[in-house]
Amino acid sequence: MTRAVLFDWRGTLVVNLTDVEWVGRALIALGREPDPTTVEGIASAIALANGPENRLDAPGVDCDAALHRRTFLDVLTDAGLDPQLVDSLYAVESDPGNNAFAADVFETFVAMRERGIRIAVVSDIHVDLRPAFDAAGLAGLVDVFTLSFEQGVQKPDPLMFTRTLDALAVDPADALMVGDRSRPDGAAVESGIPTLLVPPLRSADERRLHLVLALCGIR
Repeated sequence: MTRAVLFDWRGTLVVNLTDVEWVGRALIALGREPDPTTVEGIASAIALANGPENRLDAPGVDCDAALHRRTFLDVLTDAGLDPQLVDSLYAVESDPGNNAFAADVFETFVAMRERGIRIAVVSDIHVDLRPAFDAAGLAGLVDVFTLSFEQGVQKPDPLMFTRTLDALAVDPADALMVGDRSRPDGAAVESGIPTLLVPPLRSADERRLHLVLALCGIR
């Protein structure tokens, strides 16, 4: 019997901004015109500075808030962007309110809680997600938040999963991990947790969480 479900955040419960959306919102926040040519040029410059090694997602970047900020500011500065735009881009990246929750999150969480199934959010993130859940009307529905910047480790480190299970007081075989990426989220199977991987959310209107309810025996 599934007694607890561990959810990834970005790409699973919320929509991740595209690079174009990220740049556009940062420009708008500065009162600048987000015309397509400008936005594409900035996004391309960031991608070039980020490089094939993906500096923005390097191992350990999400384990420490200060390291995350330093890494992002270094890449954005290397992209040749002015300081105001660099700060605005980082502010957008660091505001969970920019990530829209999927339409079926609330009803799924309520259905699970009604069946006594505990809920955890396990995320590689550099900011506190709790206020974003509260603002989305999900206050009190999540039992445990395991956030990498608070833990000092990030997925696929098994500590992200085992610490969550300990906090939930649930055995691995009685839990379910739900994520959208094979390497960080799929690593839960190495800790003995049955795992469901879904394609990353592209729109808040997508409804995939019925798959979770089905695996929990909720119709």
